[in-house]
Amino acid sequence: MTYQSAYAAAEPERSSVDAMAGLTLIEFGAPWCGHCIAAQEALQVLLGSQPAITHIKVEDGRGRPLGRSFRVKLWPTLVLLQDGVEIARAVRPRERSDLAGMLEAIDSSH
Repeated sequence: MTYQSAYAAAEPERSSVDAMAGLTLIEFGAPWCGHCIAAQEALQVLLGSQPAITHIKVEDGRGRPLGRSFRVKLWPTLVLLQDGVEIARAVRPRERSDLAGMLEAIDSSH
């Protein structure tokens, strides 16, 4: 799956996320969030070079259970999972260098 530009209409259940096989990148944010908008170019570059990663874009907010289960406090928060287990996280990335930890985790997962 490639980069998703739109936020999902409904967030997946945590049990579904935990059961996902392979690499999954969950992006928590909101379409009106300036930090989220600023992160999109770097995220597109990251995902453009990693077509095997499933990208799920979740609109987060007060009372949203998936974001709370991942302890999301700032947007965007990117959570990288390998077979449902968190292996990397980036909070408020602005450029590709802010995603270096994710790239390392992706490389290590292969």
